[in-house]
Formats: sequence, structure tokens, C-alpha cells
Amino acid sequence: MKMIRAIVRPSKAEEVVDKLADSGYVALTKMDVIGRGKQKGIKIDQIYYDELPKTMLMLVVDDSNVENVIEIVTKNSYTGNFGDGKIFVSPVDEVYTVRTRSNGL
Repeated sequence: MKMIRAIVRPSKAEEVVDKLADSGYVALTKMDVIGRGKQKGIKIDQIYYDELPKTMLMLVVDDSNVENVIEIVTKNSYTGNFGDGKIFVSPVDEVYTVRTRSNGL
């Protein structure tokens, strides 16, 4: 299993979530975050924005589904501009359900 953390523009988050759900990936966590990338923020006119609002989507999928999820996220969050986001993929060793105390997805 893999944990996918996708950081996308807030204006694209719902589109990504809808496309993931349409493809069968309905279980996810979505949260508003702030941060900056390599550009260290953005300057518009005389105003410098050190940190920018983003939305982070987190989902756990089987190893065989990672490439499909990445394709959905990149296709639906792309604008072609700096700040489109990042995707991080990490291994997941174990998953437990709190209510049932069962192991696995």
C-alpha cells in the first residue's frame, strides 16, 4: 500500500476529488494548508506573499493503483503555472480501523 499526498491549488481541489471519486477512489482526507515551494512565495506588485494557500489530499491505495491516481491528480490539477502543486508517495506498512480494531483497508 502507498500513501499519496497531493498538494494542489484550492481552485482545483474539488475537480480532482470528483475525478478521483468517479474512478473509484472515494476514501480520502482533504485539508487546507499553507506553504511555499522553491520560489519562496510570490510577489504581486509591491506585495510579497511568503506562504500561499493550498489544499492537501491524502489517500491510501494499493501499489497497483498509484500510477492511475497520480495521472488523475496531475491531469485535473494542471494549469501550467508555478504553484500547481506536488505529489508525494510513501509506503504504508499497516492500517487499522479504530472502530473494529481490524487490520487492513
